[in-house]
Formats: sequence, structure tokens, C-alpha cells
Amino acid sequence: MEFSQRVNQVIDDMAKPRNSLGLLEKYIKKAFLGWGSFCSELRPFHLIFAADNGVTEEAVVKQSPEITYLQAKNMIDGHATISCFCAINQIPYKVIDVGVNHMDAVGIDYKAGMGTQNFLHAEAMHQQEFLKAFKAGKDMVAQAKTEGYNLISFGEMGIGNTTTSSAVLYALTDICPEFIVGYGANQQNPEVIKRKREVVRAGVELHRSKMHSVEEILRCVGGFDIVAIYAGMLECARQKIPFVIDGFITAVAYACAVRMDATIEGYAIPSHISREPGMEYALALGNIEAKDVPIRADMALGEGTGAIFMVVMLRTMMYAVQNVSKMSDFDQRIAAGNLETL
Repeated sequence: MEFSQRVNQVIDDMAKPRNSLGLLEKYIKKAFLGWGSFCSELRPFHLIFAADNGVTEEAVVKQSPEITYLQAKNMIDGHATISCFCAINQIPYKVIDVGVNHMDAVGIDYKAGMGTQNFLHAEAMHQQEFLKAFKAGKDMVAQAKTEGYNLISFGEMGIGNTTTSSAVLYALTDICPEFIVGYGANQQNPEVIKRKREVVRAGVELHRSKMHSVEEILRCVGGFDIVAIYAGMLECARQKIPFVIDGFITAVAYACAVRMDATIEGYAIPSHISREPGMEYALALGNIEAKDVPIRADMALGEGTGAIFMVVMLRTMMYAVQNVSKMSDFDQRIAAGNLETL
């Protein structure tokens, strides 16, 4: 019997109506298939990549860029939302500085630069900067593997990164910016969203002639955080570790990873649909339909907050798989007339 058939058999033999746990069954199966074995314990690790984005010079956000450093430090100190979500659920996490615009590194130092360049006037990053951010994502996943973790969730922190993500998605798909550019953290601010759409369109057109590959797109209009997450997802597939996608930024990184390696699909588990209009388009590039995303919570925070909820759901489902009675046991007892133990 093939392993995929054994996985289906184990889930279907749980004492419940078949498929009654819907997407929870779908994604615990995907986790087992990603591992290639019936792991007895879910050992999650959450990675948060922090970086600044030079495009914030273009009035695409209302927040001060200094917030990236302050909030990343807040995460390390345990007082950010993601810190609390991880703490209450006993999920270890790390903050990795891949480009925060501050002389001091925040968390693990993989600083590729002091933020990217403003892609409306120059390539967002040089090749060496791209490679350093890429190494951060790859190294952190590889290290998690050596430490015994078997599920990775991704988060990010960076003022302006919905703009960089929108630019990457636009360059990948040519979908009109009016359909994929959202408010980010500036909800219902028409001036900001109008400017974001203009900047995304102009920036992509400026670099269009150079962007002949996914990695050139990331280098020209992306962010260090997106590059690191993209690299981390590629490494997850290489290490046979399932991973959880968070919101829009991580979904765009996933779209890039799938474009580079189609086997990534076998390890990707979605968590929630964020408020960003480009979210569904990004997931669709990796063959994840909106109806197959478990959580509808109208979230738009980032940091990996939605991903953590999915990790908790997977952990709960793992416990159920191991402890729920089996239908085959019921059938044997009924056939033997031994109903007292049912």
C-alpha cells in the first residue's frame, strides 16, 4: 500500500463521519505526506523576518519607517501581538533582521542592507544583498530542521511591505494594480491607496526590461523579508518540512517559490485570507483556492498571527488523529456483540 493510501486510511478510520472535519483533515494529511511518515508530535517553529523598504519615501504609508525597528524589538521583548500568540500556545519563535534600517541588529543578524532602495528610482537591492537575504531564509529553516522542528510558519515585519509585495505580484502576473493593491495598514485612506497603485505600476514598468526571472523581480521591486521567506519555503521543500503561509506578504513569497519549484505545493498549508485584495491571486498562483483557506477572520496585521492559529489547529488535529477511537474497533465489537465497551 502506498503511503498516501495509508494516510487516507488512518484519517478515514477515525470514529467520526468521513470528511466531517473538512480542511483539518486535508491539511493534516498534507503534513503527513510532506514528512513522508506518521510523525507522533507536531514541533512547530515560527520565523519572523524584519526589514525596511525604501519605497516608503513615496508616501505609500502613513506610519513612520522607524516603526519597523521598534516593533521588531517589541517582538523580541515579548510584547508584540505575535509574541503573545506564540507564548500562550508555547510556540518558539525568532526575529531575524534581514534589513532593518538601524545600526543595531534586531534579533538574529542577517542584515543585507539598511533597508532596500526606493524601487521607483533604483533596483531595490543589489545581487549580493539579495543573496544575503536569501541565505537568511535558507539557513534559518535548515537550523530549525537540525534542532528537531518539523513545521515552520512564516511571518514578517516591515513598514511598506504590502507595497513591495504588490509590486512583485504585479510583475509576476500583470494583473492590474487596481485589483491587487490594498490599503495595508492604512485602511480606508483613499489618498494612500491611490499613491500605492501609481508607485507599483511605475516601479514595475521602470524595471520591466530587467525582470526576466522570479529572482530578478524580487531583486528589483521586492523586499528583503520577501526574499528570505521565499528562500525559506524553498528550503522547507528540500528538507521535507511542511510550512504555514500567513497573509499577503507570505502568500506572494509562496507564489514566487512555486514559480521556481512546483514541488513547493506539496508542503504549503494556508492559514487565513487577509484583507489585501491580492491575497487570493497570490495563493491561486500556487493552486490554493480561497475556499481551501481555513480561517476567515478579517485580519491584516502580519507578523504571522494568522499562521499561528493554523499551527494550533494542526496541533489539535494531530492529537485527535492519535487519540480518537477507530471505526474499525467499533465494527469488531459490534460484530462480536461486545457493546459494553463502546
